[in-house]
Amino acid sequence: MTLKKIVLFILILSGSFASHTIAFSDQEVQRGAFGDDVVELQARLQYLSFYHGKIDGKFGYGTYWALRNFQEQYGLPVDGIAGQKTKEKLVNNSDFDRAFVHEQINAGNQFTYYGGMPLKDQVKKNNSTASTGSGSGANKGSGTGANLTDSMQLPPGYSEQDLQILANAVYGEARGEPYEGQVAVAAVILNRLESPEFPDTISEIIFQPLAFTAVADGQIWLTPNERAKQAVLDAINGWDPSENALYYFNPVTATSKWIWSRPQIKQIGEHIFCL
Repeated sequence: MTLKKIVLFILILSGSFASHTIAFSDQEVQRGAFGDDVVELQARLQYLSFYHGKIDGKFGYGTYWALRNFQEQYGLPVDGIAGQKTKEKLVNNSDFDRAFVHEQINAGNQFTYYGGMPLKDQVKKNNSTASTGSGSGANKGSGTGANLTDSMQLPPGYSEQDLQILANAVYGEARGEPYEGQVAVAAVILNRLESPEFPDTISEIIFQPLAFTAVADGQIWLTPNERAKQAVLDAINGWDPSENALYYFNPVTATSKWIWSRPQIKQIGEHIFCL
């Protein structure tokens, strides 16, 4: 074989290989995104048996939880964002046929990565089962879990109403606080869900008389922003900056002598978290 033919053969082989391993663009891919990067993300996550939804190019909650579970199992920072390291790990551990996917999209087909084949037959299963929500309250919440809308997969044990009222509470109570403090407020509510001293549902905990200032002054009904919603998701997924606190208060505005008697854990922003 001549040198020219060898070079041509290598180029053809490389092109064929690239069609299955071509990487994402340089942008970080996160909830709310849409387009080719999300299509590739969903396809690779499905190839590894993390994503069980339709490949539609819309980064909703189903994609978010699948990505977080992938990050956790592969030893990456768990943030639900496909940054450079996460994308490299995905590319190195999965296959992606861009031409096939775009052919199906252009034809208007509703499809999974392998054209509608049952998921159990599509990919080699992971050695361990990835969970989709390890936060406090997964077994005691008022939701049914795993309910689907067009682009959302709920964490097990929580309903859409749970997530909404949690976001309202975080926004009403802590919208001026640092992000860690907002997650901590959500975590306190979830910690109460685990405690026998408090009601058994998120809604009952939040609306317990005199429990939260935002309920008393009506700020609970303000429309939460995306930051508050993200804080709720991080708390549900197991992040607890409060370190298992059951209460918090603002030392500048607190008028209750009782709250000062609680064992204090730490202060985040304007709030002191305690037991």
